[in-house]
Amino acid sequence: MTITIVGAGLGGLALARVLHVNGIDAVVYEREPSRGARGQGGMLDIHSGQRALREAGLIDQFFAIARGEGQDMRLLEPDGTLLLQEDTPEDAPLLRPEVDRADLRSLLLDSLPEHTVRWGHAFESADNGLLHFADGSSATYDLLVGADGAGSRVRALLTDARPTHIGQNVVELSIPDIDRTHPDLAAMVGRGNYWVLGDGKSLAAQRNGDGRVRVGLSFYNTAEDWFATSGIPFDDPAAARARLIEELNGWDPRFTALIAACDDTIRQWPISTLPVGLTWPSTPDVTLLGDAAHLMPPVGEGANMALLDGALLGLALAAHPDDFPAAIKEYEREMFERSSAAARMSADMQELLMSPDASQKLLAFFQPG
Repeated sequence: MTITIVGAGLGGLALARVLHVNGIDAVVYEREPSRGARGQGGMLDIHSGQRALREAGLIDQFFAIARGEGQDMRLLEPDGTLLLQEDTPEDAPLLRPEVDRADLRSLLLDSLPEHTVRWGHAFESADNGLLHFADGSSATYDLLVGADGAGSRVRALLTDARPTHIGQNVVELSIPDIDRTHPDLAAMVGRGNYWVLGDGKSLAAQRNGDGRVRVGLSFYNTAEDWFATSGIPFDDPAAARARLIEELNGWDPRFTALIAACDDTIRQWPISTLPVGLTWPSTPDVTLLGDAAHLMPPVGEGANMALLDGALLGLALAAHPDDFPAAIKEYEREMFERSSAAARMSADMQELLMSPDASQKLLAFFQPG
Protein backbone atom coordinates (compact mmCIF):
# COMPACT_ATOMS: atom_id res chain seq x y z
CA MET A 1 0.00 0.00 0.00
CA THR A 2 1.68 3.20 -1.18
CA ILE A 3 1.50 6.23 1.13
CA THR A 4 2.34 9.33 -0.86
CA ILE A 5 3.01 12.71 0.74
CA VAL A 6 3.04 15.88 -1.35
CA GLY A 7 5.26 18.50 0.26
CA ALA A 8 8.54 18.22 2.21
CA GLY A 9 7.71 20.81 4.85
CA LEU A 10 7.68 20.13 8.57
CA GLY A 11 4.30 18.36 8.61
CA GLY A 12 4.99 16.08 5.66
CA LEU A 13 8.42 15.14 7.00
CA ALA A 14 7.05 14.51 10.51
CA LEU A 15 4.51 12.13 8.99
CA ALA A 16 7.19 10.31 6.98
CA ARG A 17 9.40 10.02 10.07
CA VAL A 18 6.68 8.67 12.40
CA LEU A 19 5.68 6.16 9.73
CA HIS A 20 9.34 5.11 9.38
CA VAL A 21 9.67 4.68 13.17
CA ASN A 22 6.63 2.39 12.99
CA GLY A 23 8.03 0.35 10.10
CA ILE A 24 5.88 1.88 7.36
CA ASP A 25 7.34 3.24 4.14
CA ALA A 26 6.22 6.48 2.51
CA VAL A 27 7.29 8.59 -0.44
CA VAL A 28 7.49 12.39 -0.26
CA TYR A 29 7.26 14.42 -3.47
CA GLU A 30 8.60 17.98 -3.29
CA ARG A 31 8.52 20.64 -6.00
CA GLU A 32 11.82 22.22 -4.94
CA PRO A 33 14.79 20.82 -6.88
CA SER A 34 16.89 20.16 -3.76
CA ARG A 35 16.81 20.59 0.02
CA GLY A 36 18.85 23.79 -0.20
CA ALA A 37 17.01 25.33 -3.14
CA ARG A 38 15.58 28.21 -1.10
CA GLY A 39 15.68 29.76 2.34
CA GLN A 40 13.35 28.23 4.91
CA GLY A 41 12.42 31.32 6.88
CA GLY A 42 13.23 32.35 10.43
CA MET A 43 12.75 31.05 13.93
CA LEU A 44 9.88 28.91 15.18
CA ASP A 45 8.44 28.79 18.68
CA ILE A 46 7.96 25.04 19.22
CA HIS A 47 5.72 24.16 22.16
CA SER A 48 2.85 21.71 21.52
CA GLY A 49 4.81 20.42 18.50
CA GLN A 50 7.34 18.90 20.90
CA ARG A 51 4.97 15.94 21.25
CA ALA A 52 5.44 15.21 17.55
CA LEU A 53 9.22 15.22 17.95
CA ARG A 54 8.91 12.79 20.86
CA GLU A 55 6.78 10.45 18.75
CA ALA A 56 9.39 10.78 16.01
CA GLY A 57 12.19 9.79 18.40
CA LEU A 58 13.94 13.12 17.83
CA ILE A 59 13.28 15.12 20.99
CA ASP A 60 16.88 14.97 22.29
CA GLN A 61 18.24 16.09 18.93
CA PHE A 62 15.66 18.87 18.91
CA PHE A 63 16.72 20.15 22.33
CA ALA A 64 20.32 20.14 21.10
CA ILE A 65 19.49 22.66 18.35
CA ALA A 66 16.78 24.64 20.17
CA ARG A 67 17.56 28.04 21.65
CA GLY A 68 16.12 28.56 25.12
CA GLU A 69 17.27 32.18 25.11
CA GLY A 70 15.04 32.67 22.07
CA GLN A 71 12.14 32.81 24.55
CA ASP A 72 13.33 36.31 25.59
CA MET A 73 10.89 39.08 24.68
CA ARG A 74 10.83 42.85 24.63
CA LEU A 75 7.68 44.85 23.91
CA LEU A 76 7.79 48.56 23.13
CA GLU A 77 5.65 51.42 21.88
CA PRO A 78 6.62 53.46 18.79
CA ASP A 79 7.92 56.34 20.94
CA GLY A 80 10.47 53.98 22.49
CA THR A 81 8.64 53.26 25.75
CA LEU A 82 9.60 49.82 27.04
CA LEU A 83 6.43 48.04 28.18
CA LEU A 84 7.77 44.58 28.94
CA GLN A 85 11.11 42.80 29.09
CA GLU A 86 11.32 39.09 29.82
CA ASP A 87 14.75 37.48 29.99
CA THR A 88 14.90 33.70 30.16
CA PRO A 89 17.01 32.25 33.00
CA GLU A 90 19.79 29.94 31.83
CA ASP A 91 18.24 26.98 33.70
CA ALA A 92 14.68 27.60 32.47
CA PRO A 93 12.88 24.57 31.01
CA LEU A 94 12.59 24.50 27.22
CA LEU A 95 8.82 24.96 27.16
CA ARG A 96 8.70 27.28 24.13
CA PRO A 97 12.23 27.36 22.72
CA GLU A 98 12.98 28.92 19.36
CA VAL A 99 14.58 26.91 16.59
CA ASP A 100 15.65 27.80 13.07
CA ARG A 101 13.10 26.36 10.64
CA ALA A 102 15.95 25.24 8.37
CA ASP A 103 17.65 23.39 11.24
CA LEU A 104 14.42 21.64 12.24
CA ARG A 105 13.70 20.67 8.66
CA SER A 106 17.25 19.30 8.30
CA LEU A 107 16.80 17.27 11.49
CA LEU A 108 13.69 15.66 10.01
CA LEU A 109 15.25 15.13 6.58
CA ASP A 110 18.36 13.51 8.04
CA SER A 111 16.19 11.10 10.06
CA LEU A 112 14.63 9.59 6.93
CA PRO A 113 16.01 6.83 4.70
CA GLU A 114 17.75 8.00 1.57
CA HIS A 115 15.43 8.58 -1.40
CA THR A 116 12.33 9.00 0.79
CA VAL A 117 12.08 12.54 -0.58
CA ARG A 118 11.85 12.85 -4.36
CA TRP A 119 12.98 16.37 -5.22
CA GLY A 120 11.91 18.30 -8.30
CA HIS A 121 8.40 16.81 -8.48
CA ALA A 122 5.82 19.60 -8.75
CA PHE A 123 2.38 18.10 -8.12
CA GLU A 124 -0.27 19.13 -10.65
CA SER A 125 -3.27 16.84 -10.15
CA ALA A 126 -4.44 13.39 -9.08
CA ASP A 127 -7.12 10.98 -10.29
CA ASN A 128 -7.87 7.28 -10.03
CA GLY A 129 -4.85 6.54 -7.86
CA LEU A 130 -2.43 8.39 -10.14
CA LEU A 131 -0.41 11.52 -9.39
CA HIS A 132 0.51 13.85 -12.24
CA PHE A 133 3.54 16.13 -12.05
CA ALA A 134 4.42 19.29 -13.96
CA ASP A 135 7.20 17.56 -15.92
CA GLY A 136 4.71 15.08 -17.38
CA SER A 137 5.69 12.18 -15.12
CA SER A 138 3.26 10.29 -12.91
CA ALA A 139 3.19 7.96 -9.90
CA THR A 140 0.64 5.71 -8.24
CA TYR A 141 -0.74 6.04 -4.72
CA ASP A 142 -3.10 4.24 -2.35
CA LEU A 143 -3.19 7.14 0.13
CA LEU A 144 -2.44 10.74 -0.86
CA VAL A 145 -1.58 13.26 1.88
CA GLY A 146 -1.52 16.91 0.93
CA ALA A 147 1.22 18.58 2.97
CA ASP A 148 1.76 21.21 0.30
CA GLY A 149 1.18 24.37 2.29
CA ALA A 150 -0.94 27.48 1.90
CA GLY A 151 -1.22 27.18 -1.88
CA SER A 152 -2.06 23.47 -1.73
CA ARG A 153 -3.13 21.83 -4.97
CA VAL A 154 -4.19 18.66 -3.16
CA ARG A 155 -6.77 20.65 -1.15
CA ALA A 156 -8.99 21.00 -4.23
CA LEU A 157 -9.62 17.24 -4.12
CA LEU A 158 -11.47 17.68 -0.80
CA THR A 159 -12.88 21.20 -0.54
CA ASP A 160 -13.53 24.36 -2.52
CA ALA A 161 -12.17 26.51 0.33
CA ARG A 162 -9.37 28.89 -0.59
CA PRO A 163 -7.22 31.20 1.54
CA THR A 164 -8.44 34.81 1.79
CA HIS A 165 -6.43 37.93 2.62
CA ILE A 166 -6.98 39.20 6.17
CA GLY A 167 -5.83 42.82 5.83
CA GLN A 168 -2.20 42.35 6.84
CA ASN A 169 0.85 42.75 4.61
CA VAL A 170 4.34 42.01 5.87
CA VAL A 171 7.66 43.25 4.53
CA GLU A 172 10.49 40.99 5.68
CA LEU A 173 14.08 42.24 5.82
CA SER A 174 17.30 40.97 7.36
CA ILE A 175 20.47 42.19 9.11
CA PRO A 176 23.23 39.58 8.68
CA ASP A 177 25.97 39.07 11.28
CA ILE A 178 24.44 41.77 13.48
CA ASP A 179 26.80 41.31 16.44
CA ARG A 180 29.78 42.27 14.28
CA THR A 181 28.20 44.81 11.94
CA HIS A 182 25.81 46.60 14.34
CA PRO A 183 26.59 45.65 17.95
CA ASP A 184 24.45 48.50 19.31
CA LEU A 185 21.38 47.23 17.47
CA ALA A 186 22.22 43.65 18.49
CA ALA A 187 22.20 44.68 22.15
CA MET A 188 18.90 46.52 21.67
CA VAL A 189 17.12 43.55 20.08
CA GLY A 190 18.54 41.08 22.58
CA ARG A 191 18.53 37.29 22.28
CA GLY A 192 14.94 36.63 21.31
CA ASN A 193 11.94 38.60 20.05
CA TYR A 194 11.63 42.38 19.92
CA TRP A 195 8.19 43.85 19.21
CA VAL A 196 7.05 47.40 18.57
CA LEU A 197 3.32 47.99 18.01
CA GLY A 198 1.32 51.10 17.22
CA ASP A 199 -0.17 53.35 14.53
CA GLY A 200 -1.67 50.35 12.70
CA LYS A 201 1.78 48.83 12.21
CA SER A 202 4.20 46.54 13.97
CA LEU A 203 7.92 45.92 13.81
CA ALA A 204 9.09 42.48 14.89
CA ALA A 205 12.83 41.83 15.11
CA GLN A 206 13.88 38.27 15.80
CA ARG A 207 17.31 36.92 16.59
CA ASN A 208 18.19 33.88 14.46
CA GLY A 209 20.62 31.12 15.25
CA ASP A 210 22.88 32.02 12.32
CA GLY A 211 23.76 35.44 13.73
CA ARG A 212 21.29 37.51 11.73
CA VAL A 213 18.21 39.37 12.82
CA ARG A 214 15.07 39.09 10.75
CA VAL A 215 12.91 42.20 10.73
CA GLY A 216 9.22 42.04 9.84
CA LEU A 217 7.22 45.21 9.23
CA SER A 218 3.47 44.56 9.32
CA PHE A 219 0.95 46.98 7.87
CA TYR A 220 -2.53 46.25 9.23
CA ASN A 221 -5.91 47.01 7.69
CA THR A 222 -4.36 47.17 4.24
CA ALA A 223 -5.68 45.68 0.99
CA GLU A 224 -4.39 42.58 -0.75
CA ASP A 225 -2.90 44.74 -3.53
CA TRP A 226 -1.07 47.01 -1.05
CA PHE A 227 2.36 46.02 -2.31
CA ALA A 228 1.42 47.25 -5.78
CA THR A 229 -0.39 50.39 -4.65
CA SER A 230 1.78 51.55 -1.72
CA GLY A 231 4.25 53.39 -3.96
CA ILE A 232 7.18 51.60 -2.31
CA PRO A 233 9.72 50.58 -5.02
CA PHE A 234 10.37 47.02 -3.87
CA ASP A 235 12.50 46.35 -6.95
CA ASP A 236 15.02 48.93 -5.62
CA PRO A 237 16.02 47.73 -2.12
CA ALA A 238 17.79 50.92 -1.02
CA ALA A 239 14.89 53.12 -2.14
CA ALA A 240 12.40 50.68 -0.57
CA ARG A 241 14.19 50.89 2.79
CA ALA A 242 14.06 54.68 2.62
CA ARG A 243 10.33 54.61 1.92
CA LEU A 244 9.71 52.09 4.71
CA ILE A 245 11.51 54.43 7.10
CA GLU A 246 9.15 57.20 5.97
CA GLU A 247 6.23 54.90 6.80
CA LEU A 248 7.53 54.90 10.39
CA ASN A 249 7.53 58.69 10.65
CA GLY A 250 7.50 59.71 14.30
CA TRP A 251 8.84 56.38 15.56
CA ASP A 252 11.93 56.31 17.78
CA PRO A 253 15.09 56.60 15.61
CA ARG A 254 16.37 53.32 17.04
CA PHE A 255 13.60 51.48 15.22
CA THR A 256 14.22 53.14 11.86
CA ALA A 257 17.93 52.41 12.35
CA LEU A 258 17.01 48.71 12.25
CA ILE A 259 15.49 49.19 8.80
CA ALA A 260 18.46 51.22 7.56
CA ALA A 261 20.84 48.42 8.66
CA CYS A 262 19.09 45.72 6.62
CA ASP A 263 20.62 44.24 3.48
CA ASP A 264 18.99 44.03 0.05
CA THR A 265 16.95 40.90 0.82
CA ILE A 266 13.29 41.93 0.86
CA ARG A 267 10.30 39.59 0.92
CA GLN A 268 6.72 40.67 0.35
CA TRP A 269 4.26 38.52 2.31
CA PRO A 270 0.50 39.12 2.08
CA ILE A 271 -1.20 37.26 4.95
CA SER A 272 -4.09 34.94 4.10
CA THR A 273 -5.99 32.32 6.09
CA LEU A 274 -8.45 29.51 5.57
CA PRO A 275 -11.86 29.69 7.30
CA VAL A 276 -11.74 28.88 11.01
CA GLY A 277 -13.21 25.45 11.62
CA LEU A 278 -12.81 24.23 8.04
CA THR A 279 -13.81 20.57 7.60
CA TRP A 280 -14.61 18.29 4.68
CA PRO A 281 -16.29 14.90 4.25
CA SER A 282 -13.79 12.13 4.91
CA THR A 283 -12.41 10.51 1.76
CA PRO A 284 -10.81 7.04 1.99
CA ASP A 285 -7.65 7.84 0.01
CA VAL A 286 -6.93 11.58 0.46
CA THR A 287 -6.34 13.87 3.44
CA LEU A 288 -4.53 17.09 4.34
CA LEU A 289 -2.25 18.38 7.06
CA GLY A 290 -0.61 21.65 8.08
CA ASP A 291 -1.33 24.87 6.20
CA ALA A 292 -3.02 22.87 3.45
CA ALA A 293 -5.70 21.95 6.01
CA HIS A 294 -5.90 24.95 8.35
CA LEU A 295 -3.88 28.00 7.30
CA MET A 296 -4.02 30.48 10.20
CA PRO A 297 -2.43 33.83 11.09
CA PRO A 298 1.33 33.63 11.77
CA VAL A 299 1.20 34.01 15.54
CA GLY A 300 3.05 30.86 16.62
CA GLU A 301 0.64 27.97 16.06
CA GLY A 302 1.03 26.92 12.42
CA ALA A 303 4.29 24.96 12.63
CA ASN A 304 3.21 23.28 15.87
CA MET A 305 -0.09 22.19 14.33
CA ALA A 306 1.68 20.87 11.23
CA LEU A 307 4.11 18.80 13.29
CA LEU A 308 1.27 17.39 15.37
CA ASP A 309 -0.80 16.65 12.27
CA GLY A 310 2.05 14.67 10.74
CA ALA A 311 2.81 12.71 13.89
CA LEU A 312 -0.80 11.92 14.80
CA LEU A 313 -1.71 10.89 11.25
CA GLY A 314 1.35 8.63 11.30
CA LEU A 315 0.24 7.06 14.57
CA ALA A 316 -3.30 6.55 13.25
CA LEU A 317 -1.97 4.81 10.14
CA ALA A 318 0.32 2.65 12.28
CA ALA A 319 -2.68 1.67 14.42
CA HIS A 320 -4.76 0.78 11.32
CA PRO A 321 -2.17 -0.38 8.74
CA ASP A 322 -4.75 -2.33 6.76
CA ASP A 323 -7.57 0.20 6.99
CA PHE A 324 -6.56 3.61 5.65
CA PRO A 325 -10.15 4.96 5.67
CA ALA A 326 -10.49 4.24 9.41
CA ALA A 327 -7.11 5.85 10.09
CA ILE A 328 -8.07 8.96 8.12
CA LYS A 329 -11.38 9.33 9.94
CA GLU A 330 -9.69 8.96 13.32
CA TYR A 331 -7.00 11.50 12.40
CA GLU A 332 -9.37 14.05 10.87
CA ARG A 333 -11.80 13.91 13.79
CA GLU A 334 -9.02 14.87 16.24
CA MET A 335 -7.30 17.29 13.83
CA PHE A 336 -10.48 19.24 13.07
CA GLU A 337 -11.14 19.83 16.77
CA ARG A 338 -7.55 20.64 17.70
CA SER A 339 -6.78 22.89 14.74
CA SER A 340 -10.11 24.73 15.01
CA ALA A 341 -9.29 25.68 18.61
CA ALA A 342 -5.82 26.84 17.54
CA ALA A 343 -7.26 28.80 14.62
CA ARG A 344 -9.78 30.55 16.86
CA MET A 345 -7.04 31.50 19.29
CA SER A 346 -4.84 32.71 16.43
CA ALA A 347 -7.69 34.77 14.99
CA ASP A 348 -8.24 36.38 18.40
CA MET A 349 -4.54 37.25 18.64
CA GLN A 350 -4.63 38.63 15.11
CA GLU A 351 -7.59 40.84 16.03
CA LEU A 352 -5.64 42.08 19.04
CA LEU A 353 -2.61 42.95 16.90
CA MET A 354 -4.78 44.88 14.44
CA SER A 355 -6.52 46.93 17.13
CA PRO A 356 -5.66 50.64 17.69
CA ASP A 357 -4.28 49.99 21.20
CA ALA A 358 -2.47 46.76 20.29
CA SER A 359 0.58 47.34 22.50
CA GLN A 360 -1.47 47.79 25.67
CA LYS A 361 -3.68 44.82 24.85
CA LEU A 362 -0.65 42.65 24.18
CA LEU A 363 0.90 43.78 27.47
CA ALA A 364 -2.32 42.76 29.25
CA PHE A 365 -2.22 39.42 27.44
CA PHE A 366 1.30 38.69 28.69
CA GLN A 367 0.65 40.13 32.16
CA PRO A 368 -2.96 39.22 32.99
CA GLY A 369 -4.43 40.80 36.07
